[in-house]
Amino acid sequence: MPPVDTFSGAYTNIFTYLARITFTWVPATVVSVSSNVPGVNQPATILSGPVTAADYINYLQQASAPEYSSFFVNWGIFVAVMLIITFILAGFIVYCASRIMEIRRRESQKFQIVAHPVAAHDVPRTQLRWNRLMEEATTPDDRRWRIAILEADIMLNELLDLLGYKGETMGDKMKQVERADFHTIDLAWEAHRTRNRIAHEGDAHLLNEREVRRVMSSYEQVFREFKLIE
Repeated sequence: MPPVDTFSGAYTNIFTYLARITFTWVPATVVSVSSNVPGVNQPATILSGPVTAADYINYLQQASAPEYSSFFVNWGIFVAVMLIITFILAGFIVYCASRIMEIRRRESQKFQIVAHPVAAHDVPRTQLRWNRLMEEATTPDDRRWRIAILEADIMLNELLDLLGYKGETMGDKMKQVERADFHTIDLAWEAHRTRNRIAHEGDAHLLNEREVRRVMSSYEQVFREFKLIE
């Protein structure tokens, strides 16, 4: 396998030849055809017979305009400047793309609010409802704790319906959730399992203040993710 330096040298030679063709040979050919262009060095001799490749190159160099030769010599500076401009434009494109994505995300949120106007206008009422459940959860009465958890789970079910998940049970709806769209889904599952134990076991499932705070905190984080409460 050829060393890396060999490849880099080959690429350098290719770019050098391309630069000569573009900025020296092509202009020289044009100039030699139109001999009346001002500021052009006329060829030293007229070619009337077969020539070698070296003679052809020398002829083109003699016929080249000075400004083209200068441009060819400063080609490295030109490439550096173009690279800097390219990087600046690329950064500007990335910035514009990120801004466009942000605008589209905000527009999508506004469209969702328009699509569900009742839910949007019921946010204050939902906040009051949640505040009442938190008051129930902080009382010393364990029966009111159970009521608070059961009603919080009803709010979770309403949220799933609002997000468009379908199913006969809440478990069926939550199984459809993608984690990328529902970051607190694990907390929702944990709180819902506690609700199921309360509903199925009744008073046989003993509650304490620590468990109630943990379950209500899980519901709260879910509702905050979707701006259902503040």
